[in-house]
Formats: sequence, structure tokens, C-alpha cells
Amino acid sequence: MKASLIAIDWGTSNLRASLLDARGDILEARSAPGGVMAVPERRFAEALLALCGDWIDTHAVPLIASGMIGSRQGWQEAPYVACPAGLPAAAAQLVQVEVRPGAVLHIVPGIRCFGADCVHDVMRGEETQLWGAGLAAGDCCVLPGTHSKWAWLGEEGKVDRFETFMTGEFYGLLTKHGILGRLMQFGAARPETFDAGVRLGLAQHGNALHVVFAARTAGLMGDIDPEGLPDYLSGILIGVEIASAIARHPQRSIALLGDDDLCSRYETALGIAGVDTRRASDGATTRGQWRVAVEAGLAKEAA
Repeated sequence: MKASLIAIDWGTSNLRASLLDARGDILEARSAPGGVMAVPERRFAEALLALCGDWIDTHAVPLIASGMIGSRQGWQEAPYVACPAGLPAAAAQLVQVEVRPGAVLHIVPGIRCFGADCVHDVMRGEETQLWGAGLAAGDCCVLPGTHSKWAWLGEEGKVDRFETFMTGEFYGLLTKHGILGRLMQFGAARPETFDAGVRLGLAQHGNALHVVFAARTAGLMGDIDPEGLPDYLSGILIGVEIASAIARHPQRSIALLGDDDLCSRYETALGIAGVDTRRASDGATTRGQWRVAVEAGLAKEAA
């Protein structure tokens, strides 16, 4: 089938491109380690053309991108859409940048919300995944990652509200730049210590700055060996995140969307917390980009 769209997923670390047909299905996919932070001297056009310039030449179809490419550190900032945020609002606020004469990239805006705790929250890229994940009104979806997102869906696929937890980033900082990592040996999976960490984090989420130190003292006292400490800390932090979220927003069922290994960890931890889980549909990012493009009139879905 003939190509209809080039969809770009451009995040902090990676650049991925998909050539889509008139149904939004992938004809071909490519990737490169050329995330937003790795592009020298902001030469974004060069990076994109190096990855898929031949597609642009051959197919002459519209281009759409989502992710950190639309941030202040990216190619051009795409202003946030306020929650509740759906496809029409995003499609109406696409930001255009010229890749080269005759080729324009349309950047999907991120979304923002203002929580009941009077704290602003933002996301870029995850909103496109949510719009492509086949979720229903009333669903709660968790997207694990460096900045884990909890999102609640409303009518017509709108993202009603969401909250961010810096769980992955804290894990990286504590293990690589803090004293907790000094006793750890990495590379060995220890599910039992992960489970123990989750239970501690769930029980003591209101005392997080204290219980995180258990990832050091458990090693010093010989309760957990060096190989088990990384999973123990991971479990504590994920347990704290889950308990903090469900204490304010009780959930009986959650959809998980993202990296398979991380989703598996959250499945285990949520199960310990008594919350049912299911996986959101695959290919959410590309499907979401396709839906935004159709809404914006950049692509037309085959009957």
C-alpha cells in the first residue's frame, strides 16, 4: 500500500521514524541514537534527513513528530494544551518547522494540567501514546519511565488529568551519584528483594526519605547482599510511588503502557498493592501520531 505519513518519535535519547500507509500501519521503521540532547549545535534538520531523507524524497508525504522535539530544548517549542486535552485541541495547535524547502515537520504539542495540590504538571510524548492506546473513558493509565506518568482518561479520549512521579530519575541519581550505590552490585535480577522493597515502600510511603535509606542499611547489616540491593531500592521507590498515588486516587484497575521490563515491575508491584493490571495496546505512539495527523487533515484514513 502507498505511503501516507512519516511519523517521528523524537525523545531525549532516541530518534525513531515510521513510514505509515493509508490505514496508519507501519510499512517501514528506522531508529538512531540521535535524541534531542544528542543533536550537535541544534542541527535537527540534518539529523532527521540522515535518518529518513530518502523517504521524504521518494514519497513526498506529510511529516508529524511528537516528544521532546517540541520542548524548549528541542527544535521549536510547541506550547502546551491545557487538560482536559484531546485530539482536536492538539491537531489545532501543531507547530510547523521547515526540514528543507517543500518538506515541513508538524510537531504535536505537549499537555499541561494544574492539580488539586496546586502544582503544575506537564508531559510531552506520553499524550500521543495515550491517544493511540485504545483506552476508554474512566481508565487510569500508568506510563512507567524516568518520569512516571499517571493519567486519567475522560470522554472522547481526552486526558482529563495526570500526575508525574520522578521515580526513575531518583533511582538513577541515588545509585549513580549517591552513597546508596556504593554497596550495590548490578546485573543480577533478585525478584524477592524487589518484592520486599515494594512492601516497605507501600507501607511507609509517607516516610519516604527515611525508608529509602534502608537500601543502604540492609546491606550494611547483611540482610540483603550487594546483588539484591538494586532491586530492593527499585521496589522501595516504586512502592512509594504507587502508595502515594492510590492514597489520593484509589484504583481497582490500571492499564500499563511502555517499556516491557518496566511494565512487568509495575505489574508485580501493583499486584502486591491489590490493584489489577492490564497492558494497553501495542504501537500506541505511532497510532496516536496517525490519529493526530488525521484529525489535522494531514492524512486521510482509508475506508
